[in-house]
Amino acid sequence: MKISLYRGAGRFKGFLFMAAIVIVLLLLWHTQKIVNGLRQEARQILLFYTELYANAASTASGEALDFIFEEVVKRTDFPIILCDVNFEPTSWKGIDIPPDSASSPAARAQVREILQSMREEIDPIPLTYVDPETQQSFVLSYLIYGDSKLIKQLQLLPYVEIGVAALFILIGFWGFNSIRRNEQRLIWVGMAKETAHQLGTPISSLLGWIELLRAKTGQRPFGVGAGNGDNTLNEMQRDVERLSKVASRFSQIGSQTDLKEQDLLPILEDVVKYFHRRLPQMGKEVRLEIINDNTAAIRPAALNRDLFEWVLENLIKNSLDAIEKPKGEITLELKPATDKRHCITLDIRDNGRGIEPAIRKNIFKPGFSTKKRGWGLGLSLAKRIIEDYHHGKLYIKETQVGGGSTMRIVL
Repeated sequence: MKISLYRGAGRFKGFLFMAAIVIVLLLLWHTQKIVNGLRQEARQILLFYTELYANAASTASGEALDFIFEEVVKRTDFPIILCDVNFEPTSWKGIDIPPDSASSPAARAQVREILQSMREEIDPIPLTYVDPETQQSFVLSYLIYGDSKLIKQLQLLPYVEIGVAALFILIGFWGFNSIRRNEQRLIWVGMAKETAHQLGTPISSLLGWIELLRAKTGQRPFGVGAGNGDNTLNEMQRDVERLSKVASRFSQIGSQTDLKEQDLLPILEDVVKYFHRRLPQMGKEVRLEIINDNTAAIRPAALNRDLFEWVLENLIKNSLDAIEKPKGEITLELKPATDKRHCITLDIRDNGRGIEPAIRKNIFKPGFSTKKRGWGLGLSLAKRIIEDYHHGKLYIKETQVGGGSTMRIVL
């Protein structure tokens, strides 16, 4: 899979994220617009009632004024506090403090705090009296009101909607990912089993044909090399046995992994020897070595040798492909793990071209490859073997463009 496809997927995710933010902002803006409209409507209603109260104050008796305030103004669906000209509360309704506790100093102190908070949000409405003789206006008291329960619920509504939608999306995303991972696992397992099955018959036939050639030519068994003919048959048998090992690896994908406590150093040495025999054929001058300065402190690790060798070969092949300099270096540094949960740490370090920051998060994804040829499954398969089968970790420890990379395995 080309890099551009992964970059396109990243841009699409970014577009969806920005679209979600825009939708949330529009929803909040629309809700706030409705709330402001309701607030303005509530203020107009209260202004009408207070003007009625103020006009009645010029002509009506005290009982009539009390009736207007108690039966008209206080029946509105808003938290209201009536206070004197010094903003000392005299009566209230619609707040969490009982109206009959006006004589309690503690209750009045709490009402003052609520009053101050309400004043900061909405301007108080003055209740004025106009002297009919002098036409002079006097402020009798102030009416301070807050948002109704409906307005407060409406303010919270978009946040509740966004939270419910986000929770639904997260659950759906988690479920979709689980289904996708299971499907990918079934595809991996099915392809691996089918590959092992298809390779099994011709490999057995090739081994048989090699033994038949030995018998007909009278050449010595594998491992007792002498003449050129013996060497040719021996190399053919090595390659066929190599194919047999590959088939065995594929057959173990998806099966219960057989992990055994083993020393890692002999496995590393065998893999390095395998590459040393093939480095001259690759046309590269590469020094491949093992660094192991603290053998006594390294504990055996539980692993499957066939699968672990497969991981090492994939990582070393990637390092070889990344080396563009005339002289390359690949080191396998083995050392004890730094935490108690793990036994060993293995760093595979090269002096290749490094990994660009834009593609680091994609290198372990199936199908991702920077090469013109190849399936892009090596690193994905290696990570799956280490983490799913060996319960370890495989990640990029460090990388620098033009300065090489270090992949770390922790078991």
